[in-house]
Amino acid sequence: MNRRFIFIYGLIFVGFFVLLGRLFDIMVLKHDKFVKKSENQRLAEVDVQVRRGIILDRLGRRLAVNLENNSVYLDKTNYNESDKRLQEVSNIIGVSFEELSAEVRGKKNFVWLKRKIPIEETDKLQEMRLSGIGLTAEPKRYYSLGSMAAHVIGFVNIDNKGLEGVEAVYDRELVEQGGKYTVEKDARGNTFYNTNENERTGSTITLTIDQGLQYIVEKELDDTMEKWHAAAATAIMMDPYTGEILALSNRPTFDPNSPGKYGPAARRNRAITDFYEPGSTFKIVTATGVLEENLTRPDEKIDCLGGSIEVGGKRIKDAHPHGVLTFMEVIQKSSNVGTIKLAMRLGKQRLYNYIRNYGFGEKSGIDLPGEVSGRLRKPERWSGVSIGCIPIGQEVAVTPLQMLTAYSIVANGGYKISPSVVKEIVMGDGKAYSVKKRYDGSEQVISKKTIDILKKAFTMVTEEGGTATFARVEGNLVAGKTGTAQIYDRAHGGYSHTDFISSFVGFVPADKPVFSIIVVVWKPRGAIYGGVVAGPVFKNIATKALTYLNVPKEEKLKSTTLVVENESIGKKPHN
Repeated sequence: MNRRFIFIYGLIFVGFFVLLGRLFDIMVLKHDKFVKKSENQRLAEVDVQVRRGIILDRLGRRLAVNLENNSVYLDKTNYNESDKRLQEVSNIIGVSFEELSAEVRGKKNFVWLKRKIPIEETDKLQEMRLSGIGLTAEPKRYYSLGSMAAHVIGFVNIDNKGLEGVEAVYDRELVEQGGKYTVEKDARGNTFYNTNENERTGSTITLTIDQGLQYIVEKELDDTMEKWHAAAATAIMMDPYTGEILALSNRPTFDPNSPGKYGPAARRNRAITDFYEPGSTFKIVTATGVLEENLTRPDEKIDCLGGSIEVGGKRIKDAHPHGVLTFMEVIQKSSNVGTIKLAMRLGKQRLYNYIRNYGFGEKSGIDLPGEVSGRLRKPERWSGVSIGCIPIGQEVAVTPLQMLTAYSIVANGGYKISPSVVKEIVMGDGKAYSVKKRYDGSEQVISKKTIDILKKAFTMVTEEGGTATFARVEGNLVAGKTGTAQIYDRAHGGYSHTDFISSFVGFVPADKPVFSIIVVVWKPRGAIYGGVVAGPVFKNIATKALTYLNVPKEEKLKSTTLVVENESIGKKPHN
């Protein structure tokens, strides 16, 4: 018996010392570890809610804002509902019963059932007083004008992450770093305390876009698409002195409130992602080069050889034969032969230098995603016919924005500019700053003498012998140029005889421009010439925009517009 008691007491003492050792291990040696574990179970870090900054037009009108929407979640630790009630939830939020049942049976304790539901669904769920299925407020991005300026503004995903346009480029500014704060929770994971005091709002972004001008441009593009049954169209309006984009629109387009309903073609910003052979609008480069290098005079007579010239074994023709023309008439009548003879005086390298001087062959640096640089080969890679093709806008490809920027340089007096769509950013603390540009309009790259001649040439075309009467603006002189370019058909290894790109680019008033505009129409049906298809779009946009901006008509000035015809190898059109 004594041995038995001794054995039992011995076990008790051993157990006591083991327990004491374990307590010492937990309370002393591993104290910090278990305190941290306790805190992890009792406390939770919650992200500070950051409300996305709003986007305004240049006059402070709201284009992108935030709406309060509720999202539905499942908390399995508190879930205790019948299949019948779950079926009711399914009917309300439009998610299948099978999908909801799978989430209930799943391994995750917390899952989203549906994000950002309409208010009607919110009210019905609140009335049900569900256990384990709850609602939490989430801001939803809302674009108040629908598809207007969609390619500039862009859109966000379900988590309010910017995917396109300004929303993507300035995502960091629109959503400032929110940080985290701590809340206490019980054993079931319910929080004891939560507040919205720890919220932050991202920066407010003011665009260069004018809502009124944007509406004018979009309406005219819609009419153009309907009239000519075109595959696509682009129009851009720019302040030629600052490079600020006043309006930019593409067709087809999309509604950023539901971008998933549209295909990539509708969401593509053709103004900066699509390049094309510009045709006669590119003759601005050769004209500038020979004037700057003093290789011609405005009154010099140039023999255009009856409208035909051989270059590198290929014969290039004018759509309408010409004999002797002055330099100004070569531009006015858009003689391919005259332009090529002038380009030969420049030579490959100098011609290439002036192409680059206008910004062709490189990205403009606009603050929008997806911009391409176009296509421009270095002189050492030119063929024997390139000196004849490139001056008239072949063997080179540009974006609509690049071409508009080039003509804006002429419009502003010869100063290099960088296009932009964001005017100002106002941070959460109220500090405002402007976006830095590569070129601020202070670097003159073309002399005033050359600019004066070019402007005069670009306003001659509506006079006797000109071709752009459809682009005239009553009461104001217009300077501009048309292009009608055949689309290269890779499948057949040559230019299409049915598909064309019609364009017009110009500025108004010619002497002191308020804005410059480019209109590009892809594959119009029923007409192909830039002066017929794109010229009237320019006229309508410019006329309405001048009225909107309260620009007075120039007194005693005959309304004129310059447009130069597009010529090409073989039988390419003249317009």
